[in-house]
Amino acid sequence: ANFSEQVVESFLSSISTGTYYGWACVGSGDVHKRVLIVGWNPFYKNIKKSVETSIIQTFKDDFYGEILSIVIIGYIQPEKKLQFFRSALISAIQEDTVEAKRQLDLPEHLKLKEDNFFLLPEGKTINH
Repeated sequence: ANFSEQVVESFLSSISTGTYYGWACVGSGDVHKRVLIVGWNPFYKNIKKSVETSIIQTFKDDFYGEILSIVIIGYIQPEKKLQFFRSALISAIQEDTVEAKRQLDLPEHLKLKEDNFFLLPEGKTINH
């Protein structure tokens, strides 16, 4: 799940580039582990900072237009330039995912999964 340029510019401008871990919730659904990548994505030569959330969960349907709530809990590593090797990119994502899962299984991080932040107010809708 990618965030719009407006979101990236408004609340993530001061965050260092790199990989983060935390929790994510789509709409009023369950809360799942996730990895967040903040940066210019050197593999794709982006010229604007981007934010990509990889929820560690398989969804059977797209969730375009849904509210995505995230909590950033910790930092895994700085952004790396991977010299255009897709296999290196895939390997780095897999390693970051393993580390995120390990960190999020710690008791102090598990309790944040139940935070009221993830509860949408009654009747909350979004514009499509």
